[in-house]
Amino acid sequence: MLRISVIAFGILAFASPALAVTPFPASFKTEDIKTNGTTLHVRVGGTGPAVVLLHGFGDTGDMWAPVAAELVKNHTVVVPDLRGMGLSAHPDTGYTKKNEAVDIAGVMDALKIQKADLVTHDIGNMVGYALAAQYPRRITKWVVIDAPLPGIGQIWQDQLVNPKTWHFNFYGPDEERLVAGRERIFLDRFYNELSAHPERIDEATRAHYAALYARPHAMHDAFEQFKAFPQDGVDNRAMLAKGGKLTMPVYALGAEKSYGLKMKEDLDQVATNVKGGVVPDSGHWVMEENPQATTKLIVDYLSK
Repeated sequence: MLRISVIAFGILAFASPALAVTPFPASFKTEDIKTNGTTLHVRVGGTGPAVVLLHGFGDTGDMWAPVAAELVKNHTVVVPDLRGMGLSAHPDTGYTKKNEAVDIAGVMDALKIQKADLVTHDIGNMVGYALAAQYPRRITKWVVIDAPLPGIGQIWQDQLVNPKTWHFNFYGPDEERLVAGRERIFLDRFYNELSAHPERIDEATRAHYAALYARPHAMHDAFEQFKAFPQDGVDNRAMLAKGGKLTMPVYALGAEKSYGLKMKEDLDQVATNVKGGVVPDSGHWVMEENPQATTKLIVDYLSK
């Protein structure tokens, strides 16, 4: 109960930074939805076929506002903050992506959504795969953007020895003490090193996410996402062995200055109907570096 009280205070204390980034259309409402033993902060708007948008580390669901503004014209758009991130609750456990996928299925249940298209980025990809693998009849299409899946294929193995992904093993009490009060510096490292155009990630955006990740327990729970990667790999291989490859259409998008068409190679390991594509003139942070091109690629694919 104590953590819940702190979280409620944190939502009030850090509500103002949400005004610093592109806002969602005024027609969107926010709900705090109880699911799978936790509570997720969810933005919901529009009518029509459903689409669920999942963010990753360094962002929250706020990243998807430009995409949501287009999709809401003819979709029901659902944008949660993942467990322990953004304005969602901060449970002590449950950060395997297989379990977080159950969180999202519960959100769909609460909103009476049986089936949905899925759009994911970064850690959202990992939750997205676990969602599609566990509930294959509920995901109609999947757009997966610029991050490989734990335990699957050579691309993931390469990331484990890539100097730029040292943060995969950066967690624990001392690591948290190092970052506490320096959340902006920590996040700037990712924005600067993993982008092609760091100048496009403007001051308002950086300040906005630094404030959200400075909330009580936020960075600890972000580290829990990384800490779960080894188990995520075990779970992914088990789900693939049990259920076989996904059969719904998959659009594997890599940023031109990041994974590029290697994303298709990665998704070919887990799906049978994969189209590859590239977000031009962008590094990993596609919605900050080239939101117009990213939005068009997503909307055009889902409209087919």
